[in-house]
Amino acid sequence: MRGRTAATEKEESMSDQKHGVYSEVGTLRRVMVCRPGRSHEHLTPSNCHDLLFDDVLDVPKAQRDHDFFVELMRERDIDVLELRDLLADVLDIPEARAFILDRRVNHATMGVGVAEDLRDWMDEMPSAELGELLIGGLVSDEVPKDVFGSCISPYHVNSDDPEMLIAPLPNTLFTRDNSAWIYDGVELSRMFWGARRREVLLLTAIYRYHPMFKYDYNVWLDTVDKDMGHTFIEGGDIMPIGKGIVLVGMGERSTFQAVSQIAKSLFDAGSAERIIAARMPKERAAMHLDTVFTVCSEDVVNVYEPVVRAMDTFSLRPDETERGGIKVTYDEGYFVDVVSKALDVKLTPVMSTAGRYGAECEQWNDGNNVVALSPGVVVAYDRNYSINANLRAAGIEVLEIPSSELGRGRGGGHCMTCPIDRDPVY
Repeated sequence: MRGRTAATEKEESMSDQKHGVYSEVGTLRRVMVCRPGRSHEHLTPSNCHDLLFDDVLDVPKAQRDHDFFVELMRERDIDVLELRDLLADVLDIPEARAFILDRRVNHATMGVGVAEDLRDWMDEMPSAELGELLIGGLVSDEVPKDVFGSCISPYHVNSDDPEMLIAPLPNTLFTRDNSAWIYDGVELSRMFWGARRREVLLLTAIYRYHPMFKYDYNVWLDTVDKDMGHTFIEGGDIMPIGKGIVLVGMGERSTFQAVSQIAKSLFDAGSAERIIAARMPKERAAMHLDTVFTVCSEDVVNVYEPVVRAMDTFSLRPDETERGGIKVTYDEGYFVDVVSKALDVKLTPVMSTAGRYGAECEQWNDGNNVVALSPGVVVAYDRNYSINANLRAAGIEVLEIPSSELGRGRGGGHCMTCPIDRDPVY
């Protein structure tokens, strides 16, 4: 039986579940999102690709569609946190404000003189307004003229192109990626593209200083203020599926260097016993594991077969006889079968049946990027007709949201959510 089962009722009765994310489909209790806003107003045809968007957005429509998504979750009694609100709260804390601005407004990022002028102005700024600028971006000619001294002149004299002092972070819309909760802890990502790396500083400050996170949790990977070499990891490649197993994609944006470090942290704490790492093609269409594979219920998965069928799979397990304390083995066979065997659950893959070209289009339009609100209940974009119909035929309740604007950065419901508390399912 698929969809809502006895496990669903069991989970819904769990009111005192400890903090953390213990599955991909257990009842979602608390999640973080980031509404479209100022950063998306800074997208233009000339800069959107550098900022990892395929096109500019109709921002008011994107906001309405995102609000619809958030309300849908709240109707299911999910505690939905807005990243901007959390950031404003921590910016009220002098130590937290200094932690962010010391790293964001300095000689290296702004230049001598400009940094001092801008820092004095920002130190006095209301927290909500400052948070908007840190996410949404700041152009030099938006700063009051009396803030700057002479050092701003190289940017302004005989120029009609003002300096982008703080680059916008439009990809904060996809809260899945800049951090990821794995069982009883969190990893703070090292983003592959420079356009996203500033996001992690803000998430680090939120987890470190916000009163909501004043409970014990592990940090599996901490990347701020460190030379991370070739360590890259993004949350869309990470899935704690239960039974001490974590799925991780290694494609365009995540590397074995990161996967092995997270694995060691998890193994040392006894929080996981196996990492199943999937080697994927390094291409934008399949940038993360969750663009080609998501879990919908205890036994139904949503897959883009051409990529998933071609993935090579490796398992990392703790082993003190091996160098570094980790043993890596190659898992032969189809990825879905490897995961089924690890869970001791027969997983049924569901895919688009719209033909070769139709399936490729549905994958590009985030048809495989669904997020589960509880076992057998997922949120999906409305334009992926074949996948959504096939999920329903498999017993999955599919809640559709508009896709025309939110999907322009290549991310669906899974990408737009960072689960913070989620129940186990097995």
